[in-house]
Amino acid sequence: MIQDLNRLMDYIEEHLTQEISLAEAAKTIGISEYHLKRTFSFIAGLSLIDYIKIRRLALANEELVRGESVTDIAFKYRYQSVEGFSRAFREWSGYLPSEVIKNRQQKSFPRRSFYIDVKGGVSMDFKIEEKDAFNLVGVSKRVPIQFEGVNNAIQELAQSITEKQKTEMHELGDLYPKKVINASYTFDEERMEEKGELTHFIGFATTQENQFADLTQLKIAKQTWAVFPNKGPFPQTLQDTWGKIYSEWLPSSDYELVQAPEISFTNFSDGLENCYSEIWLAVKKKN
Repeated sequence: MIQDLNRLMDYIEEHLTQEISLAEAAKTIGISEYHLKRTFSFIAGLSLIDYIKIRRLALANEELVRGESVTDIAFKYRYQSVEGFSRAFREWSGYLPSEVIKNRQQKSFPRRSFYIDVKGGVSMDFKIEEKDAFNLVGVSKRVPIQFEGVNNAIQELAQSITEKQKTEMHELGDLYPKKVINASYTFDEERMEEKGELTHFIGFATTQENQFADLTQLKIAKQTWAVFPNKGPFPQTLQDTWGKIYSEWLPSSDYELVQAPEISFTNFSDGLENCYSEIWLAVKKKN
């Protein structure tokens, strides 16, 4: 995967003055667009779309310093108008293009390269499971994306669940783990920069159809799932596991993500310092 990402960087550099399709970019390294966007964002710390945008602006900066015209540079780097280019350039650099030409002000953003940083062998338990289609029944809402600590919006969603809803969920919840499940989906593009929102679902897994007006049903298609068990202080251990999945397991595994809700559950019976959790990610074998 590291070699693939470096080949992707080559492809992007060669096409910065052309229209770049993320679907075509993904094909150059043989993975899905969905998997590419998720993996790149987590490893690089910004979305692939933003990376391309900033690389273009950085090259535009170099050419403006050399005296190229703002109009020529704007259209060279795929902007539809000089105004749009000037606005984007100022948001990134803090200067107008005309000020750069006058004052030779420069801001850099080098091409990104990827390498493996070996910090010690840390084992990661996982298993691959085939699961038939099932339903989640519960409650959901849009919440801010947050990597660390307690997400207050999710906590508020959990606290809003009534005793009646809890009883109904337990009545329907006939599938493993027969505990409260959290599922996240429809992420905003800025997810890996810890920006934007996602839809968060709290409920139970079931083979049944929802029959209660005050609950929502989420259908989960038949998938192959990578299941990551983890145990330790909550929520730190669970959040650390999410990070390792994206930064270590996915780049080195034979699997890539498919578009589906990301699922987790936690057993709190042993206390917050020793919680057992599982993370489920829908995957497929890489081509």
